[in-house]
Amino acid sequence: MEINLPISAVLGLMLLILSCNSKKGQPSGNDIQALHLKQGELISCGPPDKEFGQVNFDISCSPGLRKEFDLAVSLLHSFEYDEAEKVFSRIIDRQPDCAMAYWGVAMSSFHQLWEPPSKADLEKGAKAIEIALSIPQKTKPESEYINALALFYKDWKQVGHRTRSLNYQQAMARIHRDNPGSREAAVFYALALVANADPSDKTFTNQKAAGKILTALYPGEPDHPGVIHYIIHAYDYPELAEMALPAARKYAATAPSSAHAQHMPAHIFTRLGLWEECIRSSIASTAAAKCYGENAGIKGHWDEELHGMDYLVYAYLQKRENSPAKSQCDYLNNIQDVYPVNFKTAYAFAAIPSRYVLENRLWKEAAALKIHPAGFPWQKFPWQSAVFHFTRILGDVHTGHIDTAESELKILKAIYDTLTNQGDQYKATQVLIQVKTGEAWIALKEGRKQEAVRLMTQAADLEDNTEKHPVTPGAVLPARELLGDLYLELDQPDKALQAYESDLKIHPGRFNGMNGAVQARALLNDRVKTAK
Repeated sequence: MEINLPISAVLGLMLLILSCNSKKGQPSGNDIQALHLKQGELISCGPPDKEFGQVNFDISCSPGLRKEFDLAVSLLHSFEYDEAEKVFSRIIDRQPDCAMAYWGVAMSSFHQLWEPPSKADLEKGAKAIEIALSIPQKTKPESEYINALALFYKDWKQVGHRTRSLNYQQAMARIHRDNPGSREAAVFYALALVANADPSDKTFTNQKAAGKILTALYPGEPDHPGVIHYIIHAYDYPELAEMALPAARKYAATAPSSAHAQHMPAHIFTRLGLWEECIRSSIASTAAAKCYGENAGIKGHWDEELHGMDYLVYAYLQKRENSPAKSQCDYLNNIQDVYPVNFKTAYAFAAIPSRYVLENRLWKEAAALKIHPAGFPWQKFPWQSAVFHFTRILGDVHTGHIDTAESELKILKAIYDTLTNQGDQYKATQVLIQVKTGEAWIALKEGRKQEAVRLMTQAADLEDNTEKHPVTPGAVLPARELLGDLYLELDQPDKALQAYESDLKIHPGRFNGMNGAVQARALLNDRVKTAK
């Protein structure tokens, strides 16, 4: 049976078919809406032209989006995750079938060097990478990047964070191996190596491998934010820090619009005891972070501001500039609301006031230190809350309140058990160091001298065998420095000097370490004179 349709109907049908074909592989509006993408104008508190370094990332999406994509990746490399997601969102608005834009959204939820992503981040990242996988219009390299990241999000409800992170690292290793000319493959692989480094590996296998890749790239990419940034992270260790000094002095100028880029050099300046440079860097970073928080409409204070304050107070204390350090403590004490509520803000709230009283030997104030803010969800951050109890123990011991110190020690041991049961061995070890330190000083005050030395030595050895968390400039008081203090109390200046000098190799320029060494040498010299 022959059906004759009007020419207008035929044309309409043809247009419908063409329209359907043109949308093949394009995500639905509902799928995109379900991502709840961050949107809005890019916020920065640096130069007006928004300088975040130079990145050139080949993508198959519209040529008109290339500049936007490079900007988004530059933001990723400086851990400006919210702002990066905004730019990737703009790309999706303009070209919904740009697969790599969804990869970028998923990368913005990854946060490799931070704590594991939240449930909300994992849900968003998994949805974004699923969309990226479903889009057929992508090149082989793009598919490889997307497939690699998909391994991190795959089965995230059943498979642990570290296993999924290692799966991603292995996939990036293959991409780097198969694409030796790809700078971005090299940079992202290096980041994965650093992120998955074992904190107990004193040979720094991953870090050195990453550093080798990045330093080879550096001469040809002097303004690449990822190359410079990740060199700092790769070499953020006492034994390696000197190799990152050129990058540390370069990064802030390379990405002046990034608050995190202003902060990162402080890591290396702290490692090398370059306090003036650390102070300048930290003042710049906290000012930029405060500016960002205000412009972003954040209720309270942005986490990067508090993170920078911790490094700033630490540096002030090493120069014995107590007045500006106290001003920062007072400022912190007036902060109630932060965004986001996370491991960084929790650590800063605990460490900053603890550093001030402990470094200055204000034992009465240390014993009375209050947990602030009272309304903060401290139950979610046992490692950070342990800092308060550790500070109180040392305060109680030095003010003669041994019973109170014992009560605080019980709380510290309970926190250690909690972290052990959670399978967080690194943080459990950090708290164990504090437990043994508390036990050592209680033993000393009770006259159990040999026991005190044994316990404090164990604490120092444990700390020597692990590395600090990237969130902190260092322990609130280094264990081996405290061992030196204990030997001084026992009138053993020779052993005290040995402990101080050993610790200063790891923590150069620490005021109390240097002062303790001076005291120990003076006692030894007096004995030599007396012996004559």
